[in-house]
Amino acid sequence: QVQLVESGGGLVQPGGSLRLSCAASGSIFSIHAMGWYRQAPGKQRELVAVITSGGINYADSVKGRFTISRDNAKNTVYLQMNSLKPEDTAVYYCIATGVVVTTDPPGDYWGQGTQVTVSS
Repeated sequence: QVQLVESGGGLVQPGGSLRLSCAASGSIFSIHAMGWYRQAPGKQRELVAVITSGGINYADSVKGRFTISRDNAKNTVYLQMNSLKPEDTAVYYCIATGVVVTTDPPGDYWGQGTQVTVSS
């Protein structure tokens, strides 16, 4: 069974930085894409950033401030968040798509979410 475990959320002042990590574990052979979504109170879940072997996509609202990276050997994805704004406050969810495992059909998996709060 595949599990995604996130870490790195917390409370930060406007203009500050945080780094989120998400490690996928299980009998994983390969992962097509890894990324981050977020959901603020009363809003729909939205894509923040995604990384594949073919490239990287960011939401317009985070371009130039957030950087996604991936360590394929560790099945881990990172999100470096700089110049944080109050509107970045949300629960951030990690996602892994096209996960090929030795025990089950390929599938997509979500992490449990980590809270990021930007406030003075």
